[in-house]
Amino acid sequence: MTSFARRLALAATGALLAGMAQAADTIKVGVLHSLSGTMAISETTLKDTVLMLVDEQNKKGGVLGKPLEAVVVDPASNWPLFAEKARELLSKEQVDVVFGCWTSVSRKSVLPVFEELNGLLFYPVQYEGEESSKNVFYTGAAPNQQAIPAVDYFMNELGIERWVLAGTDYVYPRTTNKILEAYLKSKGVKDEDIMINYTPFGHSDWQSIVAEIKQFGAAGKKTGVVSTINGDANVPFYKELAAQGIKAEDIPVVAFSVGEEELSGLDAGPLVGHLAAWNYFMSVDTPQNAQFIEQWHSFIGDSKRVTNDPMEAHVIGFNMWVKAVEKAGTTDVDAVADAMIGIEVPNMTGGMAKMLPNHHLTKPVLIGEIQADGQFETVWETDDLVPGDAWSDYLPGSKDIEADWVSLKCGNYNTITKKCSGQNYE
Repeated sequence: MTSFARRLALAATGALLAGMAQAADTIKVGVLHSLSGTMAISETTLKDTVLMLVDEQNKKGGVLGKPLEAVVVDPASNWPLFAEKARELLSKEQVDVVFGCWTSVSRKSVLPVFEELNGLLFYPVQYEGEESSKNVFYTGAAPNQQAIPAVDYFMNELGIERWVLAGTDYVYPRTTNKILEAYLKSKGVKDEDIMINYTPFGHSDWQSIVAEIKQFGAAGKKTGVVSTINGDANVPFYKELAAQGIKAEDIPVVAFSVGEEELSGLDAGPLVGHLAAWNYFMSVDTPQNAQFIEQWHSFIGDSKRVTNDPMEAHVIGFNMWVKAVEKAGTTDVDAVADAMIGIEVPNMTGGMAKMLPNHHLTKPVLIGEIQADGQFETVWETDDLVPGDAWSDYLPGSKDIEADWVSLKCGNYNTITKKCSGQNYE
């Protein structure tokens, strides 16, 4: 080898080593959201939210003196692919934390991977409960922070007596509706006054189903729809409601998966008066929210882009993770998970979100009415923050289960048998 070739080889080796050293000096943040497929309508914005948070944190000097590096993958609304991409992030990319998933079926898909490889997932979307993993922090709403209060509002404020539980056919709607059916029956609602319907992801032909809802509501009792329909199927669903003349004053709909982002693709005029239950709305008038919206518009370069509840959940989760890493002095998953408990950060509604021992948050609950401009007007909210409950009080197999990763060190401790029947700290 000539001296010139040797110098080239040494230079290349030096550059490689420098690159490796530089890579080791970054803290990797995994982003696991669908950028294509039926859930892209909801999840692409969450990817952008994490990129914004990483960018803002790097402007503050990063974490532990190291810059953050976002690693983005596209699981493409394909549930098995979520698991493959999670493994790629944890094993190949060796990320320190992951922010991701929307549907519960995607979270269920990745859960074994995170538990096997001891990864850390922040999950930002309302879900059905019935779960608490030491590797997951649930920053979206549990059923007692969204579904149950929404049904109470329908029953107590609107006088609803007949109930349509309409959902996409997967674990979140089915489990949530199982909880709601049990809750409604505990309130004296009869079987004949509950109609349950499921449709596949991306369902587009709603004519016959909406006609059935209309007929169900013609029995002389005030009827309401509780919607757990997810993704882009919401667009033709609401269009068909309008086409068949179903107005909010006739048969109101309260949705758990329709926010500002989904409404931005619709003509909201015919939907005015229908409702959604969330823990945040873009229309919330607080200094924290005004700053958040301004930050979002500046980052995304579009003053018309909306904000929504799962975005706020990512902001809360990310800020908690940063505080936990700084508290622990390391990105080690077990140390960070321990440090997370009890951490408080501001939410956008003017209160403080606190991480509980069951890996769920304290949250306000808001009911919002759709306005013609695609925003929500808050028509009801809880007086206080509601602690997230991992296990439902209304399901026989769940009401005796407790999640506590501090004193019990278990996510599913049976208070009757005094045993932890699943994953726990060894």
